[in-house]
Amino acid sequence: MDPVETHKKIIGVLDEKGPSLPINIAKALEISSLFISAFLSELTNQKRIKVSSLKVGGSPLYYLKGQEKKLEDYYKYLHPRESEAFLLLREHRVLKDRDQDPATRVALRSIKDFSVGFKMDNEIYWRFVSVSKEEVDGILNGNVIEEKVEEEKNIEEEKVEEEKIEEEKIEEEKVEEEKNIEEEKVEESVQEKVREVVEEKVEEKIEKENPRMIEPVVKEVKIKSESDNKFNNPLVMDKVIKKKEKPRSEFVQQVISFINERGLQIVEEKDYKAKEYNCVVQIKSELGIINFLTQAKDKKRITESDFKKLLSNAQSIPLPAFMLYTGEIGNSAKDYLKEYSSVLKAKRIV
Repeated sequence: MDPVETHKKIIGVLDEKGPSLPINIAKALEISSLFISAFLSELTNQKRIKVSSLKVGGSPLYYLKGQEKKLEDYYKYLHPRESEAFLLLREHRVLKDRDQDPATRVALRSIKDFSVGFKMDNEIYWRFVSVSKEEVDGILNGNVIEEKVEEEKNIEEEKVEEEKIEEEKIEEEKVEEEKNIEEEKVEESVQEKVREVVEEKVEEKIEKENPRMIEPVVKEVKIKSESDNKFNNPLVMDKVIKKKEKPRSEFVQQVISFINERGLQIVEEKDYKAKEYNCVVQIKSELGIINFLTQAKDKKRITESDFKKLLSNAQSIPLPAFMLYTGEIGNSAKDYLKEYSSVLKAKRIV
């Protein structure tokens, strides 16, 4: 696949359809959604296309310069408070920051696709993105406008509310992660006890029926009590450790079926727990065969630390990383996934 030609096709789709989601662009070009993000990232870095701050189903919109007004059709996907700030700003065209309530001030800083901040007479104002500087100048009595070069979050007193909201989200993700870890430990412990009881019952039944026909159900690994270089005392018996294969949980079996049903191939199985499965998956693509270090997690919320740990393990091989998950992706985790989209992919198990 020629990257230059693919770039041209992507721009052609955006020119025709306007702001679009990666999955829609992938369908239009018949390219795997696993790789379309890499092409979009390249075009964004080259500043040939733009990416929205607004998310639709957790994914941003990609569009061309001059298509900013078309983003207004997606304002309903904003957080309810951000949606209210959008409508307020669009109606009044220009808002004075100090006159707004704290929640609205935070929202105006969040809807970066629609609000532009600037200073005038040491006061902070926000103008709707489609309002020109000349219009603002007329609205505010012809005073000289100084466009804000950096976001006002760099001013400590103006970002207190935003930081508080972010801290609450991080704390919620941390508590949820600790809760999931504890649940995994409890479930593994219960499954281990159940398995041991079942095996003991089966062995006991077989022995009673025909003790001579007992087949070994475990692998035996002999570990000598002394080194080979030392005297072997014939009175000392070898220790035998029974190595039992851990049963696969219902979730692990579901993940394996999910992978196989999509034409992917598990080339190496790493390890697994009750709510986690690790392997190397082989994917056939237009660019050839690509291996991914893959991790599946049965969690209510995937955190940024989950992605960081997986990507770190993958890059040490080195391989790209692929996360399969059952729940939702946290806000900070979404940002991390977007930042490293060229080497980190994620898909929900449905």
